[in-house]
Amino acid sequence: MSVERLIAAPAEKIFAVLTDPRRHCEIDGSGTLARLTTSNAPLTLGSTFSMRIKVGVSYTVKNRVLEFEENRLITWAHWQGQRWSYQLEPQPGGATLVRETFDWSTAKLPRSVELIGAHRKNVPNMEKTLERLAALVEAPADGD
Repeated sequence: MSVERLIAAPAEKIFAVLTDPRRHCEIDGSGTLARLTTSNAPLTLGSTFSMRIKVGVSYTVKNRVLEFEENRLITWAHWQGQRWSYQLEPQPGGATLVRETFDWSTAKLPRSVELIGAHRKNVPNMEKTLERLAALVEAPADGD
């Protein structure tokens, strides 16, 4: 499943946020990211980072970057195999079309994703994430 949003910011500025897992709690539309626990920032192909998650109970997940194209694409997955991906397409006038995708077809237990209802919750959560990302990168820098 995917959601898209046109963001009035250059791809480089957006990608800088996505490749810095310390910023992921700022843009998380699900409200489940509690904090970063470990990271090799900025993220590149093969980088790992761990996040503290709170969904009823708290737990930590370790993610690995599986796809990476500077200012265009970043995809990561955790041990269960679900993938989160961000594709950036620069547009005329300096805006960027950002597409966030959640792919659970790669999960080790895809039925478990469906049983807990994550696939139904993810679209509105991803829309909130892109809204928060836009608010962060479209805001003028200090001193502007």
